[in-house]
Amino acid sequence: MNTKHGLLAFILMSAALLSGCDSSQQTSKTETQASGWPRTFDTPQGKLTIKAPPQRIVSTSVTLTGTLLTINAPVIGSGTGAVNTVTSDEQGFFRQWAHIAKERKVEPLYHGEPNAETIAAANPDLIIVSATGGDSARKIYDQLSQIAPTVVINYDDKDWQAIATQLGAITGHEQDATAAIKDFDNKLKATKQKINLPPQPTTAMVYYEDNSGANVWTANSAQGRLLLDLGFTLATIPDAAKGDISMGIRKDITQLTGEKFSAGLQGKTMLLFTADDATVTKVKNNKFLQQNPAISSNRVYAVGFDTFRIDYYSASNMLKRIEQHFH
Repeated sequence: MNTKHGLLAFILMSAALLSGCDSSQQTSKTETQASGWPRTFDTPQGKLTIKAPPQRIVSTSVTLTGTLLTINAPVIGSGTGAVNTVTSDEQGFFRQWAHIAKERKVEPLYHGEPNAETIAAANPDLIIVSATGGDSARKIYDQLSQIAPTVVINYDDKDWQAIATQLGAITGHEQDATAAIKDFDNKLKATKQKINLPPQPTTAMVYYEDNSGANVWTANSAQGRLLLDLGFTLATIPDAAKGDISMGIRKDITQLTGEKFSAGLQGKTMLLFTADDATVTKVKNNKFLQQNPAISSNRVYAVGFDTFRIDYYSASNMLKRIEQHFH
């Protein structure tokens, strides 16, 4: 495990941090030993006591469901995204772990908008909620907390390893979290040794299909942190090119739109997330980007549709694609 992950794991394992929606709410602690139950946490919503290791977890966040599966937490139901898309299967589960969810008989409880009645009917003993993002059920936290202990997790400023450590402490699956992180760290180290980095810095982004702009991953994003761990350098976006905050206060992305789009793409190499080779062609053919250094030098690469949300499964897939591009 690298130094960053080791330190973060130690902090999270000893303090069992539960994150809220903003950085001012990220101080919390456990009042019992890590191996003991019940466990009481100080959270932005107040004290939360989990009496025993959960056996029936409902995840209202399809993003967090993947990490719960990674640490072998007993997830019985999950909110889902849109069905039959490039990123989701016929049940709305992310394709990188959908087969595992089916093997473990995880029920898709609802698509999109969270439904408290459906969640209650699943009879959970722990409910997991994301603080931000399109899969957040935070607005019905008060209803959910009446059903079962409810934990709000902020994933827009953490990599999946930090989230796995956090969820491991909450669910009692610390050892599973540690094992998954170690396994992935070994994969990452092996990939880093095999690849030859393209010219740096790199712009890592999700391209808008209507050619109007992109969401660029920052160093606070799981995507950005993974690239940094591999040795990539993230391109700086000029302040004058940064867009508005119409998607809310997000630490993981910077929006580039309109006239600012082209000016914000400063990387000598471009990595496209939630993308395939067809997306690469679209980016190269964008008439507003013809002078972009990555495009003019033909250094534009897709890293897969499953990389919009990074968990153990999609990150492992991404390492394989990075190795294929730069071996």
